[in-house]
Amino acid sequence: MAGTLIPFPQSLRPALPTIVGNADYRQLRNQLQRIDELLKRSGIEERFVASSVDQWQQRQRRPSLGRQLNHQLHSHRALRCNILRTLLQEDFRGFAVRLADSPLFQHFCELGEIDRIVVPGKSTLQRYAQWGDRATVDQIMQELIGRAHEQPKRLRLAEAVDLDACFLDTTCLQANIHYPVDWVLLRDATRTLMKAVKLIRAQGLRHRMEEPALFITRMNRLCIEMTHSPKRIDSKRHRKRVLRQMDRLVRSVRDHAARYRQLLDSQWQRTDWSRPQADQVLRRLDAILGQLPAARRQARQRIIREEPVPNEQKILSLYEPDVRVVVRHKAGAEVEFGNKLLLGESRQGLILDWELFEHTVPQDSRLLCQRLARIERNLHLEIKEVAADRGFDSADNQGRLAKRKIYNGVCPRDPHQLRHRMDSWKFARLQHRRSQTEGRIGILLHNFLGQPIRSKGFARRQLAVAWGVLTHNLWVLARLPQRHSKLRLAA
Repeated sequence: MAGTLIPFPQSLRPALPTIVGNADYRQLRNQLQRIDELLKRSGIEERFVASSVDQWQQRQRRPSLGRQLNHQLHSHRALRCNILRTLLQEDFRGFAVRLADSPLFQHFCELGEIDRIVVPGKSTLQRYAQWGDRATVDQIMQELIGRAHEQPKRLRLAEAVDLDACFLDTTCLQANIHYPVDWVLLRDATRTLMKAVKLIRAQGLRHRMEEPALFITRMNRLCIEMTHSPKRIDSKRHRKRVLRQMDRLVRSVRDHAARYRQLLDSQWQRTDWSRPQADQVLRRLDAILGQLPAARRQARQRIIREEPVPNEQKILSLYEPDVRVVVRHKAGAEVEFGNKLLLGESRQGLILDWELFEHTVPQDSRLLCQRLARIERNLHLEIKEVAADRGFDSADNQGRLAKRKIYNGVCPRDPHQLRHRMDSWKFARLQHRRSQTEGRIGILLHNFLGQPIRSKGFARRQLAVAWGVLTHNLWVLARLPQRHSKLRLAA
């Protein structure tokens, strides 16, 4: 149950200045004003703040009215700042600067007042990015789509959005990691461990060892040798020899890092750090030290013994443990590293449903019917038509769609069956529209999420996708034809 909201005190805000002669600015201004109208008319802004307050109250023992009002204010700003930052594709520092400099952005985020303008900094914006959870953002997104379908007059839409058809496709949400080469993992471990040791030594805790930068330099030289190995006649022997040198160096780095980890844990009071700050460095060391034995074993198995490593046991990154190998078999993307992303869109381009898979990379054919059932359950409607590529086709899916009386516009795997089905104008029309879903995926990935996505950790990537989908749907609705009032037409 949503928490009871306290009415915000009314504050005077300056009007936006009149800008003449800049069409791009006018377009952005009209777009933000339309999104602001959609947030207020649909009621999703109030719903988000109420859900956020309800979750906050459950964590508090004695929530006061003043603290609740402060949390409401930040929830309100978090929603608008996240939408605007996602729309502009700015990082936290850059967005904080643009927010402080632009009256238009201040007006949209409702920050400007007559006497002063308080703009959140980069750290506050980073906390805003983690405000709420995926379920809350998905819920307000579904309510927005429901309002656009059932109450178009409330949102001033010329006509209700069409939700009869659903177009499904999958892609890979690439993680922000380098290409996963086994010996590069040893370089990453050396850099992270030695940089952490350097921080500890700067606090006055020292153990007998060489300067940390020397270990990084030696590893870089070995990486250069490994890079040029394919050019040598004895490339395999050279790679094995260089890897053995890397392995000995990493073993020495591990021993030094383990000693400094124990030193910091027992004598952190001698430093200028607080215990949480020391724990941050300890977690950084533990994350690498815990994975280093497996990374060394993987490199020896693949390079020295020349044996493959199963995908489920393979370490792709020391910093992103939830990254998976996604086999795409496409030009320029035979194999990608990230998480599989499923999207379902409507005819107007609204994203009706999405899912980011963490542990498994399921086949597309297994996702079709359960996604349709999820969309119908969340939006309280019945899908009449579905279209997708041949990866979603199977005999089981054909039978289920026929049983549920949903028109099957999925491209069949059998070319003879495809040739026969293309004689139907309805199937051909759905297949023609389905090709535009590839463009929708490109728009979402590059214009709303960033490719690769910058968020670290699966939970944060999932929440970033939720904010990206919500912003994308607001952007699509803001571009749809609007209903003009009779007074405006008479004027």
